[in-house]
Amino acid sequence: MLSRRAILLAGTAAVGAGAMIRLFGGTSQATSKDKAFEVNLSDAEWRARLTPEQYAVLRTHGTERAGSSPLGREKRPGIFHCAGCDQPLFSSEAKFDSGTGWPSFFRPLDGAVGTTIDRSLFMTRTEVHCSRCGGHLGHVFEDGPPPTGLRYCMNGVALKFVPATT
Repeated sequence: MLSRRAILLAGTAAVGAGAMIRLFGGTSQATSKDKAFEVNLSDAEWRARLTPEQYAVLRTHGTERAGSSPLGREKRPGIFHCAGCDQPLFSSEAKFDSGTGWPSFFRPLDGAVGTTIDRSLFMTRTEVHCSRCGGHLGHVFEDGPPPTGLRYCMNGVALKFVPATT
């Protein structure tokens, strides 16, 4: 017969394993089941188009390691696009250093992103996804600078920077 302690430990391990799978990329698709996006590829097509790191973030809600993206240090004028479908998402004019280790913006381009409620990891957050392909980009928080007070905390691997031409 199992003791209460053994059952508690097994349950805790199962919950922890589920949280780790969700954090580092599980099997759920990034697209909303209720919404068809303009760019709608099969899983095999996404895997062929994206690097393994991009696939983990954009298609399975993974998160890159803080400070690992060179886009966090990008200072040139330009536009940050979706790495999945090339849709323009954020202007460099809205980028700021949040100190979090991820590229952060106080405003997306008009119509470029959508949001959904994310209740993973025992918390409620607002997930940000590309409005064209549904790719997971990161999360938005209400602790950003003026004028919006928002911090769009994005995974750099989900973005592609296109410098402005002079």
